[in-house]
Amino acid sequence: IILRLRLNSSTSLDETVQFLKSQIKKSFNTDDIGFVLLKDTEFTILNGSNSVFLSEVGKKCVEFIAENIRVKKEALLYSNIQNQLADETIPFSSLMVVPMIESDSLKGFCIVSHSIPYYFTFDMFKLFQSLIHHSTLAITNSMLREELERMVITDQLTQLFAKGFLNDEIKQSMEKDEEGTFILLDIDNFKKVNDTFGHQTGDEILVQVANIIQQNIRSSDIGARWGGEELAIYLPGASLKTGSQVAHRLVEAVYKNTKPKITVSCGVSYWNKKRKDQVESLFNRADVGLYHAKERGKNQVVIKEDKSPF
Repeated sequence: IILRLRLNSSTSLDETVQFLKSQIKKSFNTDDIGFVLLKDTEFTILNGSNSVFLSEVGKKCVEFIAENIRVKKEALLYSNIQNQLADETIPFSSLMVVPMIESDSLKGFCIVSHSIPYYFTFDMFKLFQSLIHHSTLAITNSMLREELERMVITDQLTQLFAKGFLNDEIKQSMEKDEEGTFILLDIDNFKKVNDTFGHQTGDEILVQVANIIQQNIRSSDIGARWGGEELAIYLPGASLKTGSQVAHRLVEAVYKNTKPKITVSCGVSYWNKKRKDQVESLFNRADVGLYHAKERGKNQVVIKEDKSPF
């Protein structure tokens, strides 16, 4: 009961995984613990799993287990997995694996290992099954909650963040960071693309540009769907020089890597703690910069650093 209450009080998947890890380690004194999600023929190793399962040999072992779990859908106990796979490079011997099943659907499995062969007893195996059985609902609920939250803040076509989320992040950044750069990007002649190739191709172009954005920004940066064919990028803590370099890199990358080939124009604005600024002003300056980029022939970057409207 205490376990269920503690699990149900966890607000995120990471918290749920970390709590389960602590309970498993306390109960079984295991070397390594992994949580694996299954979808179709693919598997995903959750954050919080020990790094051994992310290594090349660890993934080989996880893949072998995933195939067996999909077929048998039952808990597995390996006394010496090295013999089973004929691979002495695997850094563990004993394994317990329990599937996570919710509403008769296989969601994934939890795996624990130990370097000593025949380390886990049958009683430990049964206890581990009980622990994962009572934890699966909490894990799947955490996954569902995070998926719903992700859908709320994510544009479904481009998989970039939604505009509202970007606005909130910039406001927070202006409170805690020293500076930041905002890039407003617009696909040139997008109506012509739709008229020539159709709206499906127009959507594909948007996805291509969104992917190029993701490939050219840091994990801490925020790419967002601004509206229509306009996309936006916010670089927290980035200087104007850095933001300008990113914008120019994006203009070049879009021209080189889209099919059918298209171009984009960018307006860039910047703020720092030394001068009083507002989010709306940051947006407006980038919008003016974008307008000038279009006027000057498109496929280029214009920086609008001062606060004057033109």
